[in-house]
Amino acid sequence: MRVSVLAVNIAVLGAFAFDNSRYDNVGCSFAWSPSLIYWGQNSYGAVHGTDSANFQKTLSFYCQDNAIDVFPIAFLNVFFGTGGAPSINLANTCNPTDNATFPGTNLANCASLATDIQTCQGKGKIITLSLGGATGSVGFQSDSQATTFAQTIWDMFLGGSSSTRPFGSAVLDGVDLDIEGGGSASYATFVNKIRSLASGANKKYYITAAPQCVFPDGALGGVLNTAIFDAIYGIFYNNPCGLQAFGQASNWNFGIWDNWARNTSPNKNVKVYIGAPASSTAAGSGYVGISTLSNNAVQMRKSFPSFGGVMLWDASQAYANNRFDKGIKDALTAAGGTGFTFPACTAPAYVPGTNYPGASQVSSGGYIWQAKWFASSQPTSNPNGDWSAISACGGSAIPPSSSPASTISSSSSTKSSTSPTSTPTTPTGGACAGVAAWSSTIAYQMNAKITYGGHLWTAKWWTQADVPGGAAGVWTDNGLCTSSFQAGEENSHVVRGSNPTTIPARMNSRVFNY
Repeated sequence: MRVSVLAVNIAVLGAFAFDNSRYDNVGCSFAWSPSLIYWGQNSYGAVHGTDSANFQKTLSFYCQDNAIDVFPIAFLNVFFGTGGAPSINLANTCNPTDNATFPGTNLANCASLATDIQTCQGKGKIITLSLGGATGSVGFQSDSQATTFAQTIWDMFLGGSSSTRPFGSAVLDGVDLDIEGGGSASYATFVNKIRSLASGANKKYYITAAPQCVFPDGALGGVLNTAIFDAIYGIFYNNPCGLQAFGQASNWNFGIWDNWARNTSPNKNVKVYIGAPASSTAAGSGYVGISTLSNNAVQMRKSFPSFGGVMLWDASQAYANNRFDKGIKDALTAAGGTGFTFPACTAPAYVPGTNYPGASQVSSGGYIWQAKWFASSQPTSNPNGDWSAISACGGSAIPPSSSPASTISSSSSTKSSTSPTSTPTTPTGGACAGVAAWSSTIAYQMNAKITYGGHLWTAKWWTQADVPGGAAGVWTDNGLCTSSFQAGEENSHVVRGSNPTTIPARMNSRVFNY
């Protein structure tokens, strides 16, 4: 759940222009432009109540350099409030309690922000309005109500006209849906109406969404499949698929969002952003340091053509954390902001009727897939399936004869595997005496010790079926078994069993430490 969100999209934009085709965007919820950041919730102040020097600043304060290019203003948190009007709450900047409201409503008059908004827009920034939030009172009872609400948003905040304009003469550049409750009914109708109203406008209006990384999103899953969005800002934190699980085939799922973007979304050019906390106090889980986030984001940028950038939560947190936004922008800019070259399909082609041990990699359907556990089924973009897409790929796959998997007998439904997943042996001599050999059927806790290939290895975090030295990168190679090690130490870190979902405190064991 998010209480507030800040998105920053970062890129090199020539003369401060927004470019949705780039790959080096950074944000905190808005994710298709060079840089993007949610603004409005004072997330830092919410958890650091006495450090007022780092509380959220004015919008124009964050427009002073090129690091941030898109600002979703968060949040319009009530759709139908007093007098049937919506309500906005921008924390310490403007809210219905501390500011004047329009007569007969609970809608704050935030006209003082007009100058800030226009100043930022004058520097090429995109300013949108984010609807919802974790505590929002949102949702529709009918398509008719959604259509009427879209007209209200258009008239109050976008290109329409009304005597009730919360941001005065300022005209925002679009809307963002951060819907975390209230059902998904009629949101597609709302999006389509905004699209219709904007079709004859003299400028571009953007529509984005911020779904949870869990696929499909519980609130907007069906809406994303039927309405046109310019970008989505996946919430890869406070979720099992968060950044703390990067590299774990059974949890990290950017590949399934890439498949959705290129094959299911009505807009085949939609960009997918990695939403990340901008500091350790910005979310309950999923925060990783700037070096790790940079490496992860660059890897995704080089692996999937739908990658659009990084979304950060939020602006106040990013600035207080040594300009976290600038750090990730610099990393993505260095990786290249334009163009995508499909990696080669370096894994063996998938062979029907074959047993694949966990962590096996195959090429199929334009992706390289990794087995989450023992697998034999055809790799597909199924969140409950046996495979996870770890990279898009192009060209021919290498011959399947190099695959370590075994075949399934055509005369029997019994699977006979030749993979090295039988009972592991334990070295009886040398420095690794007493340290068990790696097994794909064992779930290992952080700091677990195993032997594999004549080397001693230490788990960086919770892992199962990730081969030491493999692409997941979850094991640290401590070198050949030539140094002393206390036998039995690994036992305090190993959880045995084939079903990792039954392990107590599972999420805590897989959080990165920085």
